[in-house]
Amino acid sequence: MQGQEEVLIRLDGVGKSFGAVRALADVSFEVHVGACLGLVGHNGAGKSTMMNILAGTLSPSAGSIVVSGNDVSSHYNVTVANRLGIRCVFQELSLCPNLSVAENARIMHPVLRGFGWRGRAGEMIGSMLDVIFPGHDIDPGQLIGDLSIARRQMVEIARAFSSTDTPVRLVILDEPTSSLDGVLAGQLLAFVRKFVADGGAVILISHLLNEILTTADRIVVMRDGGVVAHRQAGDFTRFTLVESMGSVAREHVQRSERATSRTAERKVSAASTDREGGTMLVADRGEVIGLAGLGGHGQTDMLVRIFHGQRSRHAGVTVSGNTAMVAGDRQTDGIFPLWSICHNATVSSLARLTKGWLIDQDAEKQMGEEWRQRIGIRTPNMDNPIHSLSGGNQQKVLFARALGSDADIILMDDPMRGVDIGTKQEVYGMLRQEAAAGRTFLWYTTEMDELKHCDRVYVFRNGHIVAELVGDAITEERVLHSSFEAVA
Repeated sequence: MQGQEEVLIRLDGVGKSFGAVRALADVSFEVHVGACLGLVGHNGAGKSTMMNILAGTLSPSAGSIVVSGNDVSSHYNVTVANRLGIRCVFQELSLCPNLSVAENARIMHPVLRGFGWRGRAGEMIGSMLDVIFPGHDIDPGQLIGDLSIARRQMVEIARAFSSTDTPVRLVILDEPTSSLDGVLAGQLLAFVRKFVADGGAVILISHLLNEILTTADRIVVMRDGGVVAHRQAGDFTRFTLVESMGSVAREHVQRSERATSRTAERKVSAASTDREGGTMLVADRGEVIGLAGLGGHGQTDMLVRIFHGQRSRHAGVTVSGNTAMVAGDRQTDGIFPLWSICHNATVSSLARLTKGWLIDQDAEKQMGEEWRQRIGIRTPNMDNPIHSLSGGNQQKVLFARALGSDADIILMDDPMRGVDIGTKQEVYGMLRQEAAAGRTFLWYTTEMDELKHCDRVYVFRNGHIVAELVGDAITEERVLHSSFEAVA
């Protein structure tokens, strides 16, 4: 394709340091017109820092940024990036929860002003949602705070691709499908291919390697703040991509080894959310139970009911044991943003970290350091603020909080969003070890590949459990069939 020869952005020797911490070192690569560039690497490899520099929210400490042949390094910022048609969809969403969908669209498009601007903004964002996610049910008048995290992600994506007075030339997508189910993710990736075919450019950051391999034209691999590989996508396989990232873990394509014995000790039983009868969700000691189906069909609501069931005798829910939750929406439901990494990791274990009436700070630091090493939290100091971590490393802290607690029932609300493939494999192994030791896991995931780690899977549709899959019956085909069957 002729457009692929035209360079839209060239980075040359870009570096970025935060005090003594070097986040980027001598990063160089090009973004071509009419192409999708895949960007992969472990959490903390420098991807998010690189994207913040491209979006104009951070200034490089060294190197140059050249856009369409013009060096813009000296004055590059968010305003300049927007004027050049460069947009970014951040992993940690930037929408204002107290504003409507249309009002959030207006923030990025100040040209929408004067009488009737809300209507014009709503029409613009609604039309783009129709194009990218046909069949969506998002009203431009809805408050962002009332939307699920998946729908918020859809709005942010549609806002980035919308144009008014400035055409969109490059969209940076940082883990754009992390909250989307398989159908919505497929719709987005199909739109990305059409967008670049029509002459746009996309940088796609994802830990889902199949998305990168099937969508990107070229792939850049980052490790420890630098570029370690930059080749055509067809030159990589899944294995060589993992190898380039420097993963110490190796992916296992076979189904995970399942627990061979059961104690028959019932830990959780829960009825469907809004009707009696039908399939009951049950979980026994030592089981890993999957919750599947299209996003927003009651899986998170079920986890919340179980979480509160231990304390409030929620109707239709019986829980035998202590529960802990690993939130998927970490910014809203997970982290304490003003606390340190250590405090965030140990907050569920304070009862056993006290001497008399006071917290034993030495014991707390020892626990924090233990989990830093055990789960691989990439930080030089656990006393650093939680927001000093990348999104994936923040998610590791939430795992450390839950697994380090005394809870024997762990509820996981699509927790692997933005977590790199090496860490995923380590966490999967840890879950199986903890399950073998008697812990019970209830795991909602939007990633089909993760269901192979479950002993049993319940498929949800419209708030109901519509299928129970066990063993070899846990397949993508069965899950999709149950998700769509009899849908009007």
